[in-house]
Amino acid sequence: MTGAVFPAPESRNSGAPVFIVGCGYVGHRVAVLEQACGAKVLALARSDRSAGRLRALDIQPVPGDLDRPDSLSGLSVGGALVYYLAPPPPDGAGDPRIEAFLAAAGGDRRPVRLVLVSTTGVYGDCGGDWVTEDRPPRPMTDRARRRLSAENALRRWAAEEGVGWAILRVPGIYGPGRLPVQRLRAGEPVLRHEDSPFSNRIHADDLARACVAAGHSDSAGRIFNVSDGSPGTMTEFFFEVADFLGIPRPSAVSREEAGRVLGPGMLSYLAESKRIDSRRIREELGWAPLYPDLGAGLPASLNLTAADAALMEGR
Repeated sequence: MTGAVFPAPESRNSGAPVFIVGCGYVGHRVAVLEQACGAKVLALARSDRSAGRLRALDIQPVPGDLDRPDSLSGLSVGGALVYYLAPPPPDGAGDPRIEAFLAAAGGDRRPVRLVLVSTTGVYGDCGGDWVTEDRPPRPMTDRARRRLSAENALRRWAAEEGVGWAILRVPGIYGPGRLPVQRLRAGEPVLRHEDSPFSNRIHADDLARACVAAGHSDSAGRIFNVSDGSPGTMTEFFFEVADFLGIPRPSAVSREEAGRVLGPGMLSYLAESKRIDSRRIREELGWAPLYPDLGAGLPASLNLTAADAALMEGR
């Protein structure tokens, strides 16, 4: 392993309790890293079933449902380091979930710092350009607009409350249980290489480490791109995963034919092309990916733990 895995002991947030909103596939990994440093970890749980899963992982559940703001009235994250990984609702232009959380987390109940996981989708289509955090957002899809709305809500709230923050803009996440195995086995086609846009990705373990690095940063407010630094086309991704798993490569179709045979979700991803520049988080926080490309990350994506499987079932 290379790169700093755990936060430095001199971090101003060392010793603070950790509160995770969206303690699922990546959030659990954040919890494990923080627990290894001795932190007490709590997480929002919207059901008894979710609470039971968290207890089994030595994470203290706190009842609350982001879709029911009244359930958050007694919530207190005062003095905690908060990691917010919950997605926005599946429709609408904004993110009422984070707005409900922030409304409950102000005043004497405010945290010492909040790290929000967002998406590189807020940049929209960049024509294959390398993209830094200085590029103005131009989301093209409603899901990306909801993410940008969450970012803006956090920045407004943090300015009013005087809370430090970090926003991580993240591309496609892969890891154990997060490979397109079913799609490949079903033989669904992909766009031919010459028509395929650039895409980016990050291994779940590396994203968790980036979250912790941002959580223990001293910056008042900063946006960081998080990517393994090895962009490629979506077609290359599917081919490399198929080769690694010993599954036949999918057939490749033209862009015209793709419009007829691919679903709207996949087509929306193929409408955007960008290469994510992650130098800022590397230079400012000392983060470096353990898995800088698929060749390194795929072997670390085979063994799905029981905890992963349970948390991926839903909240």
